[in-house]
This record gives sequence, C-alpha cells and structure tokens, in this order.
Amino acid sequence: MNVLSVFVPKAKNPRTERGEKRLIKEEKKKLVSELEERFKKAKAAFVADYKGLKVEKITALRKSLRDASVELKVVKNTLAKIALKDAGAEPLKDYFVGTTAVAMSYADPVAAAKILTQFAKDEPNLKLKAAIVGGKVISLNEIKALSELPSKEVLLGKLVGVLIAVPTGFVRVLSGVPRNLVYTLVAIKAKKG
Repeated sequence: MNVLSVFVPKAKNPRTERGEKRLIKEEKKKLVSELEERFKKAKAAFVADYKGLKVEKITALRKSLRDASVELKVVKNTLAKIALKDAGAEPLKDYFVGTTAVAMSYADPVAAAKILTQFAKDEPNLKLKAAIVGGKVISLNEIKALSELPSKEVLLGKLVGVLIAVPTGFVRVLSGVPRNLVYTLVAIKAKKG
C-alpha cells in the first residue's frame, strides 16, 4: 500500500455520479432536439471536414457565413445522426465521420455554396463532403455547380426584366396594326390628292 494513497482522497469522476449521468443525458437530448429543429428549418445543410483548420480561420468562415444567414456548427457525429433521422434528412448520415461541421442555410443555398466553395479553395483543410438541398443529397460536384449559379437577387432581376419585356413587346405589336393602317390611309390620300 502506498503511503500517499491513504492521505489523498480519490478524485470523483462527475460522469459516474448518479445525478450527473442524468444531467448529461438530458443535455444530449436537448442538443439533439435543437439540432433537429435547425435541420428542419434550414433550406440546405452542407457537411464538411474541418480537420487542421485553425480557430481564426473557422471564426472568419463563421462570420462570412453569418452575413448570408448561414450558421456553422461543429457537431458530435452520433448526436447529429440522431437529429438527422428525426428531421427527415437521414440520407446525409453517412457523411458524419471524423471532424464534422455543418453549415445550415436558412435563406439562400446558392450563397452558402459560393462562400463554402470559395473558402475550401483558399483553405485546403476544409473539405466539403456533401449537402442536402430540398430533401435531396448532393455531391461535391453538385455543390460546386450550385456555387456557380447566379445569386437569388440576380435571378430575380432577370425575371423582372423578362416580365417587363413581354408586355412592352405585346403593346408594340398591338400598336403596330393601327399605325400601319394610318400610314396606309395617309399614302392613299397623298396618291389621290
């Protein structure tokens, strides 16, 4: 028997005490339900491996994503898989391996894809794995294609331009018939005249 072991009390492990286990389980349930709600609310969720990224870089990424209504969360894989199952995004569960971060877009999935793709080009330690957009899992190539689409504002501007051009052209066509009739009458009058 060691002399020190008699005088030094054993340190208690908070996870082994009865009340603490229950608290940790309740915290995990709360985290799963919060994550599930976020998955349900998000229009798109992008899964990435962030191993090797420094804290400053992750903070910069979070800030640029936040400006586009995208939330970046580092998640525990087992809890995320449970939340995915309950949120109806279970096909994404196979990508939750290793160090995993999830970027959830609440507004424009294209903006999120643009920011994440550009950041991954600049920082090779961020590796996009997959995403779920509109209930469909998309691959890395599809994420890159999504990032090359024009932004929502540009597409809306083009739509407004088309909507304005159609009635304008229609009015020109309709006004052309009476105008041609007037030209014809003026020509007939000049000929007789």
